[in-house]
Amino acid sequence: RVAIYLPMIPEAVAAMLAVARVGAIHSVVFGGFSADSLRARIDDAGAKLVITADGGYRKGKVSALKPAVDLALADRGGQGEQETVEHVLVVKRGGNTVDWVEGRDLWWHEVVPQASDQHTARAFPAENPLFILYTSGTTGKPKGILHTSAGYLTQAAFTNKVVHDVHPDTDVYWCTADIGWITGHSYVVYGPLANGATQVLYEGTPDAPHPGRWWEIIQKYGVTILYTAPTAIRSFMKLGRQIPAGFDLSSIRVLGSVGEPINPEAWMWYRDVIGAGHAPIVDTWWQTETGAIMISALPGVTETKPGAAQVPLPGIRIDVVDEKGDHVGNGNGGLLVITEPWPAMLRGIWGDPDRYVDTYWSMFADKGYYFAGDGARLDDDGHVWLLGRVDDVMNVSGHRLSTAEIESALVAHEATAEAAVVGASDDTTGQAVVAFVIIKESYLKAHEPDGLAHTLRAWVG
Repeated sequence: RVAIYLPMIPEAVAAMLAVARVGAIHSVVFGGFSADSLRARIDDAGAKLVITADGGYRKGKVSALKPAVDLALADRGGQGEQETVEHVLVVKRGGNTVDWVEGRDLWWHEVVPQASDQHTARAFPAENPLFILYTSGTTGKPKGILHTSAGYLTQAAFTNKVVHDVHPDTDVYWCTADIGWITGHSYVVYGPLANGATQVLYEGTPDAPHPGRWWEIIQKYGVTILYTAPTAIRSFMKLGRQIPAGFDLSSIRVLGSVGEPINPEAWMWYRDVIGAGHAPIVDTWWQTETGAIMISALPGVTETKPGAAQVPLPGIRIDVVDEKGDHVGNGNGGLLVITEPWPAMLRGIWGDPDRYVDTYWSMFADKGYYFAGDGARLDDDGHVWLLGRVDDVMNVSGHRLSTAEIESALVAHEATAEAAVVGASDDTTGQAVVAFVIIKESYLKAHEPDGLAHTLRAWVG
């Protein structure tokens, strides 16, 4: 297994594809995660190699990455030094100074050019494991979702082609997700590249060096398909339509939404301001576990409804049921289930088959339904409207974060005696993380509390 902890640079995509080509398993960790989160994922996967960078660019400044890797592999909270990692391969991106462990650390620019530029690809079985991707769970320990090769790639490529309506010869496609999330796996790396798409890869934030950065990129490269999260759309709404109005967005012909339900107001703004009132919006529902899009309108086919996920894709069987597993009928709400297998379905939780069954299959074991953990309702036409998570995993900017995992990270800090984390409604991110922390008296006797909130935020990552 290979852990990848990189910014949004071409080497990140190359690393994923290289690992897949040799038949190994990659585990991509979002570059914003803390050393503790990185360590937990490296340990669980038993990674032998970590691929990282000295740093990446964020808002015009270098944000260091390798120091987090060094911390993760060192003795962390009495765990002892990490035992399975043999080498750390480092891309020189930011030019920032980094510590170096001789014999363990290797520079990408020194090692990669030494390899032959000729490689004969081997064929692997359809069920050969492709990647582990960790998603937050209610128990605090992240779940290592395991996906295999053929079914996953089939559905990722198919859905990218039909939902995003990708035409490789003419389209410029841009999915704004980071590769550390499933959206980046399926709709930045595997789906678009399998379809031969021309696409944008962007390292940075939407608001730097100026708040019109995304629209500038769309204008510059003639982006025709944009796939992003409702959080970003709501952020742009706050800034005002005058910013995108200053750029030529006439190239856009399809808009997509992913990561969380999109509220009707944001849907309308997205279509009217970014899509000039004519670009269809595909509001997609799926999960890390499903591997690819499951519910969505199809551009030019489905009559869209602002805020609705709408209809299952061809071959996908979705239902909304009550707690007994019975269909609730149109006009009613309940629990979202998948009633038949699908190509890109997860094959398990890495190293924990019992948790796999308990989490996804136990609630409706008598019917064989996969329980998605989401609430939903069917409107009078039988279209699906998502109601959000039914457990205590928070959905922040489309990213699932566990309250227990954040609490564990806070308590690991020397200042913290106890911590409780809850989700609070936020107009921009959907949910915001709110932490209530009790500080140790011994810490307060030796330290001033000023700036501690900032320190704890940085500690958690």
